[in-house]
Amino acid sequence: MRARIAASVVLAAGILLGTSACGFFAPQATSIKYNASDGVSGDVGEIHVRNALLVSADGELANLIVSVVNPTDTLQQVLVQYKSSTGTVSQDIPVEANTTVTFGTDGAPSVVLENMDSQPGSLFPVFFQYGEETGIELLLPVLSGTQGEYSTLMPTLAPTETPTETPTPTATPAA
Repeated sequence: MRARIAASVVLAAGILLGTSACGFFAPQATSIKYNASDGVSGDVGEIHVRNALLVSADGELANLIVSVVNPTDTLQQVLVQYKSSTGTVSQDIPVEANTTVTFGTDGAPSVVLENMDSQPGSLFPVFFQYGEETGIELLLPVLSGTQGEYSTLMPTLAPTETPTETPTPTATPAA
């Protein structure tokens, strides 16, 4: 009888352990880091690039939408670099000390990428770097403006001034 009770206790403990600890060795989903939005993120030294993505209608001209976090005590010039169909293009964007600066949204400064040759739906490599830090290349998703939240963020080039003609003096006949 004692053997039967002992076997029942061991069996019950085994069932209890097997059913209650099934997730003991499984990774916790809440501890896995991921981008909870459409963009991608990365770190360059102490500078944090957050939610970076491109919005483009034709794949040639794109608006870079990104938040750059500078927790340092000095202004940083962040290099944004990409390969266009005409060569490598570099742009420096200033990020004030102890701030988060968002580029490409309504009312914010914009960074427009030209001659990209990358259609909406693809990934486009963009390199971020500052100071002497080793940079990072992020594969940014290229989104079209068909999504409602991005429809007002389509890229536009700054208008260029059209030259105006300067009138040349003409000789007046002597009277």
